Amino acid sequence: MSKPIAAGSLRPTRTETATVHVSSLGPVDVTVQDRDRTRPYLLLHGGGGPATMTGFADLLAERTQSRVFLPTHPGFDGTPRNTALTSVSDLAKAYIAMLDALDVSDVTVIGNSFGGWLAAEIALQGSPRVSGGVIINGIGIEVDGSPMADLRGLTPAELQARSFHDPRRAPTPTQIGGKGPGPDVAALVSYTGLTMSDPTLAKRLADIRLPFHVVWGDSDRIVTTEYGRAYAAALPMATFTPLPRAGHMPQIETPEELLGALLDIGAR
Repeated sequence: MSKPIAAGSLRPTRTETATVHVSSLGPVDVTVQDRDRTRPYLLLHGGGGPATMTGFADLLAERTQSRVFLPTHPGFDGTPRNTALTSVSDLAKAYIAMLDALDVSDVTVIGNSFGGWLAAEIALQGSPRVSGGVIINGIGIEVDGSPMADLRGLTPAELQARSFHDPRRAPTPTQIGGKGPGPDVAALVSYTGLTMSDPTLAKRLADIRLPFHVVWGDSDRIVTTEYGRAYAAALPMATFTPLPRAGHMPQIETPEELLGALLDIGAR
């Protein structure tokens, strides 16, 4: 690693870039924000970049006194991407290598949108460091009768209308680090391909033997609640929770309700 990221006691958020080595890919640079409390969570952003998860990462860390990692997927926000990283599975392997380098265990992986797909792929790696996961309005599977919306050619206003229960509550670029909620298409497609789905994923989810919580903003007009229920049904140990008055990014639109849903299921 170019700079070790060590466990420690309570401290402010740090952002560091580490180089992890993946046996089949070579060196991979990962930039990660580390909110160090105690229990570890790995938060995975969607196509809109890490800024769409930053506020929720702060909320989760402060409210639960947990250690919260928020990496920037290589290639997003101008970060370097090893050209050997060509699939969601490759990226999952890189994050498992990162958890090994961090030497953390009992990690709950939480992903929104593309990050939900990535959370599932991380669980499929079978690492003993991962103990469960949360998929928030994830993408990646193919569902007959409930396809993912085709976002190509949409204006920012049209994308907001599909992404939020109330588009007026969409964050301004200033509120989320200078960027709007539109996806970084080039970075996203570098992992997902143009279809932004994997026809094998739904079947492969049956191999995940970890507890998963599928949480869905039920006003999502990118991937519908029916799509979310299909996601949960494909996971053998999944619980499904719809969130009212939320769209594709509940962590932005209704963060308190999302946190409440996660803590409620964790207490059962």
